[in-house]
Amino acid sequence: MEKMRIALLLGGPSSEREVSLKTGGAVASALRKKGLDVVELDVGEDLSKLVEDLKRVEPQVVFIALHGAFGEDGVIQGVLEYLGLSYTGSGVLASALAMDKLASKRLFSYHGIPVPRYTIFRREGWTLPGEVPLEELSYPLVVKPAAEGSTIGVSIVDKEEVLEAALRKAYKYGDTVLVEEYIEGREITVGILGDEPLPVIEIIPETGFYDYRAKYTPGLTRYEVPAKLPRDMALMVQDMALLAHRALGCKDVSRVDFRLSEDGTPYVLEVNTIPGMTETSLLPKAAAAAGISFEELVLRILESALKK
Repeated sequence: MEKMRIALLLGGPSSEREVSLKTGGAVASALRKKGLDVVELDVGEDLSKLVEDLKRVEPQVVFIALHGAFGEDGVIQGVLEYLGLSYTGSGVLASALAMDKLASKRLFSYHGIPVPRYTIFRREGWTLPGEVPLEELSYPLVVKPAAEGSTIGVSIVDKEEVLEAALRKAYKYGDTVLVEEYIEGREITVGILGDEPLPVIEIIPETGFYDYRAKYTPGLTRYEVPAKLPRDMALMVQDMALLAHRALGCKDVSRVDFRLSEDGTPYVLEVNTIPGMTETSLLPKAAAAAGISFEELVLRILESALKK
């Protein structure tokens, strides 16, 4: 593997660009420490330029360190499939399903995976049969874009009077907005590496809300690794995380986010197909708790791509 050339895709045009640059920088450093030839490519909206860059670099494998649109939604994966290049992470369909919170929630429900009750708001105003009316949901509610990550555009509203402002905020990031019941309880997450769950992490933000600032500012959030859960509950959550990962058809790596209700029911919020790999990111913390160093984690993800 030492002489292998790796194209590392980072940056990108999405609202999560800064996080992607941090992830890409950390991954590049880890790969170079292992003596690998890494070529960093900052991805823009011009996919023809990316195709030209990849043809010029001629990588044996592509490591995707992009977050949000163009990275986690299947677009980049489709380009790499077209070029016949091996790449890390999930394929086109799994990436698109995971990025679309509405599609993934419906798939989870089909597989018997608990999700918070929700409804959908669309800028055009139309609805689909079977969607829960807003009046049937209980406050507080979580309002978020249907296809964003890193809690970008997310609000928690406790009364109808502030719902409109939260919707306007979310509409800045897309035409479809998910409104779901806020589950009182604990925030937990489970990383999947290969096809095995990593230790459960509990997320305890100092502000009470795990928003973008709490996620990426050191010291604003406390983590219990592993989470202080009864063994049977931890195993149940890990099994559910693996089920969600498989239901979407994810490969190599993912991270499944939950709310654990006060009665002990784990509700899946979403699956991240390209988890963050920054100094405050959750997947490296879970891997470390399992005895896996950051460099080893990166290599395992890379090796999984080569086996596909």
